[in-house]
Amino acid sequence: MKELEINTPLVTTSWLQNYINHPDLIILDATIKKVASKGGEDISNLKIKNARFFDIKKTFSDKSTDIPNMLPSAKDFEEACRNLGINSNHKIVVYDKLGIYSSPRVWWMFKTMGYKQVAVLDGGFPAWQQADLPCETATDENKYPRGNFNAAYQPKLVVNSEKVLNSINNNNILILDARSPGRFEAQEPEPRDDLKGGHIPNSMNLHYARVQHGGKMLSTNELKEILADFNIENKKLIFTCGSGITACIIMLAAELAGYNNVSVYDGSWSEWGQLNGVPITS
Repeated sequence: MKELEINTPLVTTSWLQNYINHPDLIILDATIKKVASKGGEDISNLKIKNARFFDIKKTFSDKSTDIPNMLPSAKDFEEACRNLGINSNHKIVVYDKLGIYSSPRVWWMFKTMGYKQVAVLDGGFPAWQQADLPCETATDENKYPRGNFNAAYQPKLVVNSEKVLNSINNNNILILDARSPGRFEAQEPEPRDDLKGGHIPNSMNLHYARVQHGGKMLSTNELKEILADFNIENKKLIFTCGSGITACIIMLAAELAGYNNVSVYDGSWSEWGQLNGVPITS
């Protein structure tokens, strides 16, 4: 069988259909509910054929902190991947059931753990269903042969609150916030009651919905046009949002548009909005 390689951060449903039975392919379902939603999403109990559930909330988050969705240690990530049967030679495609929402977070997590053979499924499960491609019922009882995945942590792809604080007045760094304009400007309430409203000083707002249409990422040229408005040539980009999920969507957009000097503020507003003594603009 032809050797499988992933050379782009985004793959199509037709690409996945062609390789769905390849022995080196792992498909991950990374679905979570929208963080700022009021509920009511219709989350299907179906999944793409052969997909394995990548549990961001219960398994692939740091349990030593109350801040949601924080990146686990490399050791914990490695162990959880091995329990999912992931080997170091596997090629990974990750999707979610909302189109493109939580899947870029997993793409970023693997990159942060030194793994490059990973891509997001453009359009996610809705696009797969619309194309009438093979699905099966999701269960919680799947057991996999233990894998040999190895993590190699890449610290340049992650920043903490201290690094963000030191970046605010650096003209060579731009912080892009993926939250809605209303939350960015403190005109809408935060989904968590303990968080202040507003944004990190000198950050700019790029709502994650702007880089998508119909559940799929915009074309490379369209993404380049959007990002050109932010004057980001030769700058380091830090992406933030509410809890580190949608920041990864606009990071994906930046990588598709050719920007590589990028990182995610892992704590995002869930951390910054409750810290004492940090500056906030509203």
